[in-house]
Amino acid sequence: MKIVADENMPYVEALFGELGEITLVNGRQLRPEQLVDVDVLLVRSVTKVNKQLLAKANKLKFVGSATIGTDHIDLDYLQVSNIPFSNAPGCNATAVGEFAFIAMLELAKRFKQPLKGKVVGIVGAGNTGSALEHCLKAYGMKVLLCDPVLAKQGDKVNASREFVPLDTIIDQADIISLHVPITRTGEDKTWYLFDEAKLNQLKPNTWLLNCCRGEVIDNRALIKVKQQRSDLKLVLDVWEGEPNPMPELVPLVEFATPHIAGYSLEGKARGTHMLFQKLCAILNLEVDKSVSNLLPAFNISQLNINSDLSETQLLNISRLVYNLSDDDYLFRNSFLNNHGFDHMRKNHTHRREFSALSLVNTGLSEVNWIYKLGFSGVER
Repeated sequence: MKIVADENMPYVEALFGELGEITLVNGRQLRPEQLVDVDVLLVRSVTKVNKQLLAKANKLKFVGSATIGTDHIDLDYLQVSNIPFSNAPGCNATAVGEFAFIAMLELAKRFKQPLKGKVVGIVGAGNTGSALEHCLKAYGMKVLLCDPVLAKQGDKVNASREFVPLDTIIDQADIISLHVPITRTGEDKTWYLFDEAKLNQLKPNTWLLNCCRGEVIDNRALIKVKQQRSDLKLVLDVWEGEPNPMPELVPLVEFATPHIAGYSLEGKARGTHMLFQKLCAILNLEVDKSVSNLLPAFNISQLNINSDLSETQLLNISRLVYNLSDDDYLFRNSFLNNHGFDHMRKNHTHRREFSALSLVNTGLSEVNWIYKLGFSGVER
């Protein structure tokens, strides 16, 4: 069996190595002739899988994308061609939720404002939006959810959740975090969901985070509005025109990263493993490898906590798992380099999730919330 996989997809060799011959490729530059006689294609969001790419794929039995979204996949063409497909919904949801939560803690520290007490509006209540909601509610914060699609179709995550219109989010939320797929047509399209008019409607001192797709915000309009409104604070992990962000936008952003909000080692391992499980099912093979076996040990075995945690202390603990400022610094100094954006993504191998760090309560009475955030540990 011949397997072609994106070179930036981790754990491919460990999971798929026994199933066939693996060729690693640059997913953004993949060409049709590279798929001749190939049985399995494993991609990420940078590869457009369509009729043109698969023109010479004469033996393809499976296409897998280690992503939540499928906007880079021509699903209709795969179906007509009888090529099984699987993505990895939810694989990096925890990572994205924790990324947004940590970013909010960082903003609170930078601007000397307590995070707790602010109202957070989450636009898009699917896997990643729900993961952020989980963090925020564990921390005791008020959350408003906007998801017109789920409101109409029914909420599969939690049938008891209530949704509000986007205008309510804009009117009431101190912080807005975006977690929607990109859709270009229809009543609920998300392409340029935040255009110049919507951006101008934001409350004074709003914090706006985008961890989904760059084009959910009109970046040209964002530049214009931000130049007029220094009160707005931005965290952008995704950019219109990736991998070439608009250079004039970057200095206007508080924290800037190269589309790596979901790039935890745990999330990457889950994504690749989900594709492995699907291929094993197609081939009627036993799944003999687990995610836990793929992950390296965390560099801190455990941390004792023996005093009430301030917000600053919570941030410092979170930084042990992931320091957002490191990626922000690297981004600002590298994104204009040749292939700088993709190089940062390829080499992003240090990020972990809260669960990697074990916190041991040595006597506090009320710390259940920190375990609900996702940290591992026990009470003594």
